Amino acid sequence: MASSTAEKLNSPQVRQFSVFLQNKVGALLEVVKLLNENTIVVLALSIVDSSESAIGRMIVSDPERVTALFHEHDIPYSDCEMLVVELEEGPGDLARVLAALLMAEVNVFFSYPLLIRPRGHAVLAMHLDDNDCAGTVLRGEGFKTLSQGDLSR
Repeated sequence: MASSTAEKLNSPQVRQFSVFLQNKVGALLEVVKLLNENTIVVLALSIVDSSESAIGRMIVSDPERVTALFHEHDIPYSDCEMLVVELEEGPGDLARVLAALLMAEVNVFFSYPLLIRPRGHAVLAMHLDDNDCAGTVLRGEGFKTLSQGDLSR
């Protein structure tokens, strides 16, 4: 089990949770407080709102524990793998990242920045149609892709 956990922490992909929230004041706070009470840090957050509900997309410090908590508290969610890339030169690197993805013919479904700056650099989480290809191309272009272990430290 320990090697499986270590393998997940060092995987080039990071797990994102999409939490389905009622469109009411304080719904997101309830989820974040539950995570905080269990020493889980929200590392990235994006909200998509509609008239009846909202979706909170988040990357957290302990994905396995979040899965257990969400099941235990009947919090509806889905998850997916994200590719997280470091932008060493900051926002100026965005065009280079997108050009590399275009060269590889990889589509970006959605993206958002992280709330943390590992190693002092801006970081971008991306949900793509081919994470493996994108990771290979971005690393080939000199970008560093981050693992769950890089973010959870």
